[in-house]
Amino acid sequence: MTFKTNKLRNAITLAIAGTSALVGSGVAFAQDSDKGSEELDTITVTGSRIVRRAETETQQPIFELTREDIQAQGLTSVGDVIQNITANGSALNSTYNNGGNGETRVSLRNLGSNRTLVLVNGRRWVAGTGLGGAVDLNTIPTAAVERIEVLKDGASVIYGSDAIAGVVNVILRTDYQGAEFNAYMGEYTKGDGTRQSYDLTIGTSDDRFSAMLGMGYVKEESVLAGDREISREPIFRTGTSLGSSTTPGGRFAVCNGTFSNGVCSGTQTRPDGTGGQFTYNPGSVGNAWRNFILPPTSPNDIYNFAPDNYLITPQERKSLFGRASLNLTDNTRVFITGTYNNRRSEQLLAAMPIVLGTGPGAGSIARTISISANNLYNPFGRDVSRIQRRAVETGGRSFNQDVDTFGFNGGIEGSFELGDRYFTWDAGMVYGRNDQNDTTNGLFNLLALRQALGPSMLVNGTPTCVTTPGNAATAIAGCVPLNLLGGPGSITPEMLAFSSFVAHDELGYKMKQYYANVSGEIVELPGGMLSFAFGLERRTEEGFDQPDALIASGNTTGNARTPTKGGYKLEEAFLEFAIPLLRDVVGAQELELSVAGRYSDYSNFGDTTNGKVGFKWRPIKDLMVRGNWSEGFRAPSIAELFSGVADSFPSLADPCSTTFSGAWASLNAAERARCVAQGVPNVGYDQGNAQIRISVGGNTDLKPETSVTKTLGLVWSPSFLEGFNVSLDWWNIELDDAIITRSGQFILNSCIRDNPNGNIGRTASDAALCSLANVRRDATGQITNLLSIPQNLGTRTVEGYDMTINYNLPENVLGNFSFTLDTTYMTEATSQDDEGGFLGEYGDRNNNWRLRSNFMARWTKGDWGATWFTRYYSRQEEECPFYYNDYGFGELCNDATLDSAGVVQAGSQNKIGGTTYHDATVFWKAPWNAKITVGVNNIFAKEPPVSFTTFANSFDPAYEVPGRFVYMQYNQKF
Repeated sequence: MTFKTNKLRNAITLAIAGTSALVGSGVAFAQDSDKGSEELDTITVTGSRIVRRAETETQQPIFELTREDIQAQGLTSVGDVIQNITANGSALNSTYNNGGNGETRVSLRNLGSNRTLVLVNGRRWVAGTGLGGAVDLNTIPTAAVERIEVLKDGASVIYGSDAIAGVVNVILRTDYQGAEFNAYMGEYTKGDGTRQSYDLTIGTSDDRFSAMLGMGYVKEESVLAGDREISREPIFRTGTSLGSSTTPGGRFAVCNGTFSNGVCSGTQTRPDGTGGQFTYNPGSVGNAWRNFILPPTSPNDIYNFAPDNYLITPQERKSLFGRASLNLTDNTRVFITGTYNNRRSEQLLAAMPIVLGTGPGAGSIARTISISANNLYNPFGRDVSRIQRRAVETGGRSFNQDVDTFGFNGGIEGSFELGDRYFTWDAGMVYGRNDQNDTTNGLFNLLALRQALGPSMLVNGTPTCVTTPGNAATAIAGCVPLNLLGGPGSITPEMLAFSSFVAHDELGYKMKQYYANVSGEIVELPGGMLSFAFGLERRTEEGFDQPDALIASGNTTGNARTPTKGGYKLEEAFLEFAIPLLRDVVGAQELELSVAGRYSDYSNFGDTTNGKVGFKWRPIKDLMVRGNWSEGFRAPSIAELFSGVADSFPSLADPCSTTFSGAWASLNAAERARCVAQGVPNVGYDQGNAQIRISVGGNTDLKPETSVTKTLGLVWSPSFLEGFNVSLDWWNIELDDAIITRSGQFILNSCIRDNPNGNIGRTASDAALCSLANVRRDATGQITNLLSIPQNLGTRTVEGYDMTINYNLPENVLGNFSFTLDTTYMTEATSQDDEGGFLGEYGDRNNNWRLRSNFMARWTKGDWGATWFTRYYSRQEEECPFYYNDYGFGELCNDATLDSAGVVQAGSQNKIGGTTYHDATVFWKAPWNAKITVGVNNIFAKEPPVSFTTFANSFDPAYEVPGRFVYMQYNQKF
């Protein structure tokens, strides 16, 4: 940085920021040599730490979105903008309700959010609230963003851990002069999902001092799953058949014997002694029960929980951001950047399923609770041992997050000349912190349930819990007996007040980084100055998750989990060289090599050294060829290492089960023997519920992942076609020691099947995985324990091509036109030992598109302008779920093979069709220095493609929610 040339520096910065088409393909134009190139200022390009003299051509593929590009998409979250980038795969966003936490992430190359490094102003941003290493993009104030640079190349050597798949560098606004106000309002044409955004920026700048302050407010409201046809049923076009057997009317059985420690010594029947379970109609209680009816009988008692869920989750964000810098001398400057963001978000699920006693999926404590024969509301004279009741009286389960994120970067930077060599330096500190408080409503306290469902009696006309049946002297103070034996409404507010509770969880994360860097010129070579960058960094990361005491103890009907706490520190050094070998000779208008290395020393893993080499070669003026080879690494996150044990309820098809797509009937003798050895009856068992409780947690024995990234590409800017350029880059990433958490389904298959998970024959690793999972069952065969923890397993390889075409047409009588086509084509997505989807194959919330492509057309003439933005997602295939056979829905899959009875056969597929969305905007620049924009996203109301394996909503969250979204933006400059 040369502070004597502020105007020129600002001009260059604006030129770079305003030519996204050029920077996006790695093309830039140097200043004419006769205009005083010796005064040109310096810049640093994403992907390198070497400070260069106004040179933006790089050896690495970089794609850029300007502030205008961002605003043209009509989105209120920078995370949603980044998820539209073609190199992005599947990641959390606001369409994740069950399994979401209010975050929006990015997953370049679909390698996982924790393998994409997110920077803000070139510095590491504080990781997300889940302690998993991924960044919540919603913590970056949208109003503060000037542009977004995406490095589609591994960059662990340059930036450290996590940059295996690439880097997203969000550049915030700096040196702003004046004031600007923006307002935004939009909603779906169905009248829901309203979004509003307001921000104000004020700044001042002169040759010595600059300061900027901004504030923003964003509110995004919800869309309910019941308000869209595709999501108002558990599985689209199946009605309630694939809903829940834990219903508002309940599903119960009495114990004809003694119930103790989760086991009934006799049979479990209806009150009249017939086999099966019983339930209640709305308004019915006690003896007014009826038989519980299961499919395929219609109508039946299966509960449609889908309408009670959010389809789009709401959130509210408030932000402050500021930057100030002061030139102490002509060559030294101090600076400070600060950001604050508060996010309040919510997820809403159907009312809490209370599953106790022998109910399928009951936890270790819940299994010991029954409705006592001496309970005031139990008219049967026997313990009710199987209990499944959906407590709709709570209004549902509401998960709320209140997250404060702080970011700070302060330091000093400068430049000097030594002889005729130019050097820059900087030193400073980066600090980031997340403080999160979660509140969950609609849960039940198992300790209170044990008392409220135990013996009770009337004392002076008041229902009272007692420890000894019939003895009022043993009354339990404050306890209110609970009536689960009835339809909706049998649980009164007084009962809820005693038996339910509000969970309060606290999470925190801190990152501190100290750095010092120097960059400069060493010696002149035939192609220019040999340049270098050298830096030292020290970083500490620590975090904790302190769940509510009842959740930590397991005394909850929700997901229990134990506390998490941990951290680590590391010290690093990096060295980078740019070696210009030739310039302005035949066959080499330019030839430059780059070499870089990084040494990292972790407090808990030891040390690692990684290297990088690259080149750029311009054989003729119009053509540049570039390539890179880079090693990468990712240290395990705090969550992967130190997470406490937590509950999870995935949908599983237990091979030992006779229902819910269980495979008992098709197992051979050896496979059945493995089931029996685990505790399954020798005739199989009724799984009772598609969702089974398992446990997940961390693993302190993990080691870092490693990778090798290779890229090779070209950039063509023909001189005979002004304004046109195209880039084409091949990329390949090989990941070793990948940290993978096996699903419960994968583990069960490994335990039982002879050909688990598509493998040929059982292996020692299958047996080891089963042993580590410690699968246990009760006497009926129900799974009572299954542990799934992350492990360094296998390899992953992804490969493909990126192509970006830009054409800025010369101005004509119709105005200015420009076009950008950005495409990612994946040719390989394989895994040696992973259960996930592969190229063109879809797995639950795991997209593996062969092709993603974005096209943007821009037009301006005078004060008017318009954009047209098209987004394309190629087709995929998913396995047709075999459990549809249990309900006669095999024909739903559009590429299924059925036998004469309509039963789905092996190899059946469901094709998820290619999908194209179109967005459009029109704007007018008003004479009072304002800009008014009107836009429509998904202008043709394209429906998302149906998926039958997605966990919720019958479509993947990467696709648009059904319906047009209409919005208006107003920009006022002062």
